[in-house]
Amino acid sequence: MKKRLVIALVLLVLFSTYKPQKLFLSSKFKIEEIKIENNFILNDKEIKKDLAFLYNENLIFLKIYNIKKVLKKKNFIDSFEVKKIYPNKLRIKIYEKKPIAILQNKEKKFYISKNLNLINFIHLENYMDLPTIFGNKESFEILYKNLNKIDFPFNLIKKFYLYESRRWDLETYKKRLIKLPAENYTKSLKNFMNLRKENKFDKYEVFDYRINNQLILK
Repeated sequence: MKKRLVIALVLLVLFSTYKPQKLFLSSKFKIEEIKIENNFILNDKEIKKDLAFLYNENLIFLKIYNIKKVLKKKNFIDSFEVKKIYPNKLRIKIYEKKPIAILQNKEKKFYISKNLNLINFIHLENYMDLPTIFGNKESFEILYKNLNKIDFPFNLIKKFYLYESRRWDLETYKKRLIKLPAENYTKSLKNFMNLRKENKFDKYEVFDYRINNQLILK
């Protein structure tokens, strides 16, 4: 009986002096600073401007979904992490998509990421030397996966040309042209990988594999 009385008195004191709701809604928990990290392509100021609605929001009751709605509209963002730093700061770590090439499909231009996602094209000085693909995403996706299967050095190629016959020409940074057949071209690519290691083939600029089981050098 005495224990119950003591507990009751303690609870009475606590609830009469401590008001959780008042504490949580206190102004000291309102967001005053947003820090953006790990972004190399996107501009801090632009991200903060889009997230300006968060200022003065209560940090404890902040809904991450509201941040997600804004950031998912930014083409370059692959994912992000949000960390609440009490009492009034928000830290957002950005993970950006990494462009590996520029896709030119008729009048439209995009970056294409390592995961083969299309990214809206904007002029970025650091990515102007990326290889250019003249074709469509679907066809390049097949080619890219085949290149990876045979460990073809992607960084050798400056331009990819897709023809209506569904075959590719690959131009290297050393101005060599690899003319592939429409079908079963991995065999040709493997052959080129071997030949490029031999000095006697350095004088040739065109490696034409379009005729089955033949190589024409020019």
